[in-house]
Amino acid sequence: MNATPESLVPDVAAYMRQVGEQARAAARLLSRSDTAARNQALHAIAEAIEAAVDSLKAENARDLEAGRERGLDAALLDRLELTDDRIAAMAEGLRQIAALPDPVGAISDLNYRPSGIQVGRMRVPLGVIGIIYESRPNVTADAAALCLKSGNAAILRGGSEAQHSNQAIAACIRIGLGQAGLPGTAVQVIETPDRAAVGELLRMQDCVDVIIPRGGKGLIERVSNESRIPVIKHLDGVCHVYIDDRADPDKAYAIALNAKTQRYGTCNTMETLLVHTGIADSILPRLAEAYRDKGVELRGCERTRAILGDITAATDADWDTEYLAPILAVRVVDDLDTAMDHIAAHGSQHTDAIVTEDYGRARRFLREVDSSSVMVNASTRFADGFEYGLGAEIGISTDKLHARGPVGLEGLTTLKFVVLGDGQVRG
Repeated sequence: MNATPESLVPDVAAYMRQVGEQARAAARLLSRSDTAARNQALHAIAEAIEAAVDSLKAENARDLEAGRERGLDAALLDRLELTDDRIAAMAEGLRQIAALPDPVGAISDLNYRPSGIQVGRMRVPLGVIGIIYESRPNVTADAAALCLKSGNAAILRGGSEAQHSNQAIAACIRIGLGQAGLPGTAVQVIETPDRAAVGELLRMQDCVDVIIPRGGKGLIERVSNESRIPVIKHLDGVCHVYIDDRADPDKAYAIALNAKTQRYGTCNTMETLLVHTGIADSILPRLAEAYRDKGVELRGCERTRAILGDITAATDADWDTEYLAPILAVRVVDDLDTAMDHIAAHGSQHTDAIVTEDYGRARRFLREVDSSSVMVNASTRFADGFEYGLGAEIGISTDKLHARGPVGLEGLTTLKFVVLGDGQVRG
């Protein structure tokens, strides 16, 4: 079924069923492919994207024009736009993923048992991955590349605001897959903007193995609530930095400033600063001045306000808020236990950091804070697949099963037991 972006799919359920069945069949073929074929496809897709710059920009212009007519704000239009640099970055990203080690087929923990058999675990693809995302059309290329490299078939459903751009990128993906001798249905970009397609995708548990939503809280909540398929996701990034009274003041200053102001709109940006009462009088005025220079609004507890003077009083809601903006909640705490209690009560299990020179306290923080990334003497902004050495990421998970933290190629695979014998039978 090759509907154009403008067309209306007469039967969304039937269309999605066909997509799912094609993806399942493609996943079986991909599981037989070798690393060389998948890397060849990634390089061919990159070349197809570079050859299609003019058509990609033309289709993107249609989306931008429609977005302006719909009243999209400047930030959303910026995320939607495909510039020459962004198109080049898409192609380069594909080549970088091709250069990463292939996790598929690796066998680990192979040990002999008393019976003489060897038991180990082999890393294998998940199968079919459904990815639902918004706005940025470059996600189409990134998601396709990560799924393909890890041996998974992909069903991609981008936002309606990027429909023409996504379909233009999808055409490049099909060209690359064909040149590598892989099925064109290994990556399918949903061709209808009908929202009913998302609902159908979330119910196709016989065709899809995992769903990954990338977008705003509303999208992720809908997917989490409606999906009959396991979901890899995080809802909020309420990240904390705790400055201990045994912290190096210069490290604490640099980390607390970077964690909040390096970028405001990311899920690993600090939203609450916790400061030990023993260091609060000396470090908070210095930090407050720096935050003020960068336009950050501070909302503090009573003890914070007593030190800093005229700042906004923090409400109960502030401790649970992911601002994604130049706003920071600040609380003075009595000790490490109070800080960890606050994180347990108000954190989102995303990323939390301690600044301290006390080895014992650092070890306790690492062990007791239940988040997908826990850091000592480092900015929360490092919670990122590229910074962790994963090469690229499909997203960040705060779930506890399967993948947790930044999800790279290994997170798109699973393990199965393998047994090697030489004729052994069980007595």
